[in-house]
Amino acid sequence: MSKPLFRRFSGNSQGHWDSQDSQMKDKTEKEDIHINRSPSDHGYLSLKFPPRLLFTDSNSSSNFGVNENGFTADSSIRNKQKAPLLLLRISLVVIVVLAISGSFWWTISITASSRGHIYHSYRRLQEQLVSDLWDIGELSLGPSKLKELEFCDEESENFVPCYNVSESFVSGYTEGDEYERHCNYGSRQHCLVSPPINYKIPLRWPTGRDVIWLGNVKITAQEVLSSGSLSKRMMMLDEEQISFRSASLMFDGIEDYSHQIAEMIGLRNESSFLQAGVRTILDIGCGYGSFGAHLFSKHLLTMCIANYEASGSQVQLTLERGLPAMIGSLTTKQLPYPALSYDMVHCARCGVDWERKDGLFLLEADRVLKPGGYFVWTSPLTSSRSKENQKKWNLVQDLALHLCWELLSQQDETVVWKKTIKRGCYFSRKPGSTPPVCSKRNDAESSYYRPLQNCIGGTHSPLWIAIEDRPTWPSRAKLNAKELHLHGLHSEELAEDSANWNSVVRNYWSLLSPAIFSDHPKRPGDEDPTPPFNMLRNVLDMNARFGGFNSALLEAGKSVWVMNVVPTSGPNYLPLIMGRGFIGVLHDWCEGFPTYPRTYDMVHADGLLTLETRQHHRCSMLDIFVEIDRLLRPEGWVILRDAAALIESARALTAQLKWDARAMEIESNNEQRLLVCQKPLIKRQPK
Repeated sequence: MSKPLFRRFSGNSQGHWDSQDSQMKDKTEKEDIHINRSPSDHGYLSLKFPPRLLFTDSNSSSNFGVNENGFTADSSIRNKQKAPLLLLRISLVVIVVLAISGSFWWTISITASSRGHIYHSYRRLQEQLVSDLWDIGELSLGPSKLKELEFCDEESENFVPCYNVSESFVSGYTEGDEYERHCNYGSRQHCLVSPPINYKIPLRWPTGRDVIWLGNVKITAQEVLSSGSLSKRMMMLDEEQISFRSASLMFDGIEDYSHQIAEMIGLRNESSFLQAGVRTILDIGCGYGSFGAHLFSKHLLTMCIANYEASGSQVQLTLERGLPAMIGSLTTKQLPYPALSYDMVHCARCGVDWERKDGLFLLEADRVLKPGGYFVWTSPLTSSRSKENQKKWNLVQDLALHLCWELLSQQDETVVWKKTIKRGCYFSRKPGSTPPVCSKRNDAESSYYRPLQNCIGGTHSPLWIAIEDRPTWPSRAKLNAKELHLHGLHSEELAEDSANWNSVVRNYWSLLSPAIFSDHPKRPGDEDPTPPFNMLRNVLDMNARFGGFNSALLEAGKSVWVMNVVPTSGPNYLPLIMGRGFIGVLHDWCEGFPTYPRTYDMVHADGLLTLETRQHHRCSMLDIFVEIDRLLRPEGWVILRDAAALIESARALTAQLKWDARAMEIESNNEQRLLVCQKPLIKRQPK
């Protein structure tokens, strides 16, 4: 980084230490006091303060007339000081007695409010102690731990923790479970995932949404040209680029396809989805994200999920386009989303056999679908004349009927169902009807990779609200008092949170422009960019709380989408976030995030380090930072906002990650600091 980004930089400065040295030297000469300690006495503090502040010069004893044992050689001077010393001792005893007596009466007179203040101060001291213990744990491995981390081997360029199909096979996972997450805490690697040799910085939006660099992803020409899902076919391979030209006459038009779905629902076109209550869409087996790319321009958010793929990954290419996506599969575990999360579930030749396992996968789709939401399925199975396919199609129709879905329309290979808005439908079925309704005890509001359940979920949720009864977007982002009450919040709390984040985002913009958020940024030699001008396409918010950062970015008119992550170690407000029309996911930050390397332009975390220090640590701060580095694109940014002591610890780790880092004081909060980092583009040298 060529120049400081902040007005108040707290990094090391030689001039700063020299001035302090001079002041300390003057002070010691005036006071005629000498402190002589060995380096071992200082321990951890020696890492935080310059040596000149902890140790005197080796020759200073002669200046003060002190021998090597620390006593003066003149005994007569010592005898003359006996009387004043005795008087001083007596005075100290009197002071101690008075202090104890005063503290006793003070303790009795403490008011309730004073006790609260003391408890708050105690909590702060406790949190500081935990922070210090974490720091000690980070430094316990000695000086070698502070060295820069090495790069991982070339085979790890697309490494995704918790997804190792071959290792899962060896462990005995079969029948699709080998594609699920299997996190082994002992298999963490403390090395940096390097970009491919031919990696290039992605093109800025909107160009980068339709054109990506071939060298940035792992895919073969055969995989590009092979058939697959509907939107997989909407690609063209150039020499160094992959183009997604959905309007080309050579391919099926995604615009015509989305227009067809809108008409089947009873709408004029896809621009009317918002008026029908559709804002968020779960796209299962999304191809390479062309369906979501088209709807993004209509202010619809489409979350792509697909299985882990070592090469030709749907998720990797979709994220490389800057579109929402994450690794997720319907095999044995529930998706990490709350019940009643999405307004539409879409599957266009997604490869899921919905009729298998007594409709277990269809039950999961129903669980995450909001009341009144739409299930859209495009498959040759729906119009096949084969007896076997017709049997499968009939099974799916029967399952949909038992789930109280209404068949709205069928055209060619595409079918659209609408989920019931009446909970009574499930209880009016014949006794013994399958699948059963989940018991209230098993009907968890949020799931974190729980086993799939063979029952209808979400029916006991207080958030059972039909999509047509919710405010339309963008009013939906501001939940009304009734909905907030369902989440245990008051309108004032959300309003205060929103005002705070609006102020924070304004400060981010003013402090970090033009490096990140300029209204008209460009690199030297670049042509003037076309709108939108901001250099960010996506943001990973590691501790989203109410989704306030996401909301503030939208109110500021920034054309970015945010992956709102709710840590499993904190309060779960993911249902609230999804209810506001945002997208998000539950996640344990001691595990690998379900995405490929180099997929986010910015990683943001407010209070995450404080949250994690309050837990019983299964991972270190370095583990979390190595994972952030894996997720971040080269030239991407990290913004951490947290307690000052934790920020100082975090800044020490940034050198190991080869990041450029700056720490800054927050004028409105003396207890917190801001740490802004940028990951440089460092390519592996060809052999």
